[in-house]
Amino acid sequence: MKKQRFNFCPKCGGQLNVRQVGERERLVCNKCAYTLYENPIVGVAAIVRQNGTVLLGRRAPNASYSGLWCIPCGYVEYDEDIRDAVKREFLEETGLVIEPGQVYTVLSNFHNPSVHTVGVWFMAQVAGGTLCPGDDLDQVAYFSLDSVPDLAFPTDAQVINMLKAESDKE
Repeated sequence: MKKQRFNFCPKCGGQLNVRQVGERERLVCNKCAYTLYENPIVGVAAIVRQNGTVLLGRRAPNASYSGLWCIPCGYVEYDEDIRDAVKREFLEETGLVIEPGQVYTVLSNFHNPSVHTVGVWFMAQVAGGTLCPGDDLDQVAYFSLDSVPDLAFPTDAQVINMLKAESDKE
């Protein structure tokens, strides 16, 4: 098992210890027998295209990966529908109201060793609002797929490359 990141049970406060559960090692509480599953966090992003360009946002000074660019994204809340999450996050970060379409791709993100996320990228159309950075972004702009600035997340680079490959076929 990799380095143990949690020591106490979220249910009762008891000590967590590594035990074999099925085919995997898991953290299990010595007191109440609760098994802590370290599952990935779900992230969402929206791909908005306009005249052969894609909308990107620059990470703000207070955000992780400051100064680098990304496809506008964020996390799904525990009680939130995934499509509602992508609309909320996109509005918070860009000022734009979107209508998410089909899922473009789903990728595992391993770039941050402390958090494993699974990202879901939706194709989306702008339905309203005013383009203006907010929350984790300090700039938003459209870029040609051939002149994308330095990206914060390796998975966004994968998505951009997928978009480029599709554009090259057209």
